[in-house]
Amino acid sequence: MAVRDTDVEPQGAALAGRHVLLGVTGGIAAVDTVRIARELRRHGASLTVVMTKAAQRIITPLAVRWATQGNVITDWDGDMEALNSVDGVLVVPTTRETLASYLHGLQNGPLLMALSVARSRGAPIMMVPSMHIDLANDPMTDDLVLRARQNGINVLWGEEEEGKRKTPAHETTVAVFCHQMNKDRPHRKSVVITLGATQSPIDDVRFVQNYSSGATGFALADDLYRHGHDVTCVAGVTTASQPAWLPLVIRAPQPQQMLKELNALANDSIDAWVHAAAVLDYVVGAPAEGKMASQQGSLSIELNESEKHILALKERCADAVRIGFKLESGIKQKDLIYRATAQIEKAGMTAVIANRLEDLGDSSKPRGYLVDAYGSHFVLEDESKMCDAIRTFIER
Repeated sequence: MAVRDTDVEPQGAALAGRHVLLGVTGGIAAVDTVRIARELRRHGASLTVVMTKAAQRIITPLAVRWATQGNVITDWDGDMEALNSVDGVLVVPTTRETLASYLHGLQNGPLLMALSVARSRGAPIMMVPSMHIDLANDPMTDDLVLRARQNGINVLWGEEEEGKRKTPAHETTVAVFCHQMNKDRPHRKSVVITLGATQSPIDDVRFVQNYSSGATGFALADDLYRHGHDVTCVAGVTTASQPAWLPLVIRAPQPQQMLKELNALANDSIDAWVHAAAVLDYVVGAPAEGKMASQQGSLSIELNESEKHILALKERCADAVRIGFKLESGIKQKDLIYRATAQIEKAGMTAVIANRLEDLGDSSKPRGYLVDAYGSHFVLEDESKMCDAIRTFIER
């Protein structure tokens, strides 16, 4: 928990134990350096900063040192030993001059020296340009960006706003950087996550729907993405905010649509499946065409049992890690574990996260219980522990 104003609240461990060099050049977006630095620290990074002379005219080294709680290099120094222990480099903002100087091997400042050291050591490098739209659209800029990417640099552009290509939000920048830092580590997998609620139409304007915000699924997807996994989300109806940096979110609000998308994805080599969506157990048998007239008295709707996704995919995904979710209400813990174990056996799951409806939202109760194929169960105190547990199953 943060106590001093220099502290940060941890939000993840994707950069835990990693030494990151943060390069700051002279774009006006350098004013956001404090936010970028603190966001990197929230995910576990230790920082060394190199500021160009132009950057120091926009934001002071004192402010940057406060935000990073690390060494801030502003000029040539006799002791540049810290550069040899850097695990990755993030340059934000990146001016076109810095990009061109790096590609042409110039050494006119400690930041370019740091980039050369990182290049020679094969450390990941990400650059985030910020410039006027005319400069961004200059064919020479396109050529520089292309060459940078051909040299293994991840160049992250932001959206065009107010006549500029601004840097993305600092949360997006750090999330993408986390992914780059981890994507080449051992045991990175291709993962499909289902999430959100599903609905079944009664007519063209009415439907039956269960409840799920999608928050758990998005949290899992975010955690796995930041740790370098290739994540695809298949989302039903959601009210939780979708992280902007997730690479692929397929929308499939109806159970049949979701299963169709999952079967299509199963044609590829998927290493792990996480079924966090709330899939309707019953769907409307014969939806009416158009809009049914109102004030017609009582209405009877036939509901038919829908296909269980985890059973439908059992044979096709037998060699993959498969994590399910089991939500029950009004039962004892031992019965919850028993039903989760039964689901594992019936559907061929690797593990199941079991929850009781009455426990959700109560901070004094566990977030859930992880039950594995051997019948063992583990208490998951909070969402962070749940993400850690699922990631452990996927990476082993």
